[in-house]
Amino acid sequence: MSFKIVRNDITKMTTEAIVNTANANVEVGSGCDYAVYQAAGYDALLNYRKKHIGISSEGEAFITPGFYLKSKYIIHTISPLYIDGNHGEEEKLRSCYRKSLELAKDSGIKEIAFPLISTGGFGYPKEEGMRIAFDEIQTFLCDDEMDIYLVVFDSKATKIGEHIFPDLEAYIDHNYVCEKREEEYGDAYYASYRPSDEGFNPYREENERMERRLRKNVKADVPADEEICRNEAPVHSSILMPSKQASASIHQEEELECLDMAECLPEFDFEEEHESKLDERMKHMSDSFSQYLLFLIQNKEMKNADVYKRAIVDKKTFSKIKNNPEYHPQKMTALCLCIGAKLNLDESKDLLARAGYALSPCDLTDIVFSYFIENKIYDMIELDIQLEEHGLPCIIA
Repeated sequence: MSFKIVRNDITKMTTEAIVNTANANVEVGSGCDYAVYQAAGYDALLNYRKKHIGISSEGEAFITPGFYLKSKYIIHTISPLYIDGNHGEEEKLRSCYRKSLELAKDSGIKEIAFPLISTGGFGYPKEEGMRIAFDEIQTFLCDDEMDIYLVVFDSKATKIGEHIFPDLEAYIDHNYVCEKREEEYGDAYYASYRPSDEGFNPYREENERMERRLRKNVKADVPADEEICRNEAPVHSSILMPSKQASASIHQEEELECLDMAECLPEFDFEEEHESKLDERMKHMSDSFSQYLLFLIQNKEMKNADVYKRAIVDKKTFSKIKNNPEYHPQKMTALCLCIGAKLNLDESKDLLARAGYALSPCDLTDIVFSYFIENKIYDMIELDIQLEEHGLPCIIA
């Protein structure tokens, strides 16, 4: 049996049962509850609840027919209202998953779809809600068999699939090149980049830049045959050099530009604005992964709990990292913590290097993580969906 995260409208799922986030009283709420009643048959479902169920408590679950839905059954669970996290919300939310799964099992249901309970209008933080869903579903599947789907977007969500991140495809195409080109073209592709007895010019790009610069800056009265010439004895004989007249013209223009810019530039005091931060960064040059991660979290004024919850990293694992400076996490854990700590690409590369890892341009998983980090998309649910849609192992499931 399996556990998968999908993007869909819960009422369109064709599983044997779906789960609805219901109200405690016999009334129809907004969001998921309203959508389910509308799709199943508003009056039929509401009358059934009035007659057979009545009032329920937060964390409880009950089952009804699916009526006009494609699913045969609806399991309704009373979602807890999130206040501040200190009013038993977590235990009630865990109970929603636990009792819904037990009810499905007792009813002989083998396939069920859940919404991300309480994370909409009930206000439960999405990352924490995901962690709880993951914990309870995985615990259930340790002893029981069932196909379980977690539907993370309702009918108002955006379209499924690659249309969500059209730039991701281009990003992968641009970066994921090394292995595929080597496989398809072999050594032939790289021939133009390798030294050979004749025709190899390692300074080709520098020559081209110099030539463009000369064409832009050399004045019209410079004779054509003197506009660009090769120095007879350069350090690298393949680099194009300007004539003396052209060079003098360039230097004069550059000096004027520098003077103009100097008048416009504001005074900048590096010491006052940056030296303390630079000194602080240099103090952490020899930090381990654990030490540098904690430094970054503190520097960004974040809380440890917010970071590991956003990263969907288990609290015990994070405690090991926190309490053991020499702890060596798995690469996937390290990547997830880059998302959890909202690191930029340079910070991520630096942190990963301290655990002996790097972001490879030849690894699809690394490319997806790089895209999310570069674009500041710190959402593990979105990232996990993209991994699955690109045929990669999921993190959460």
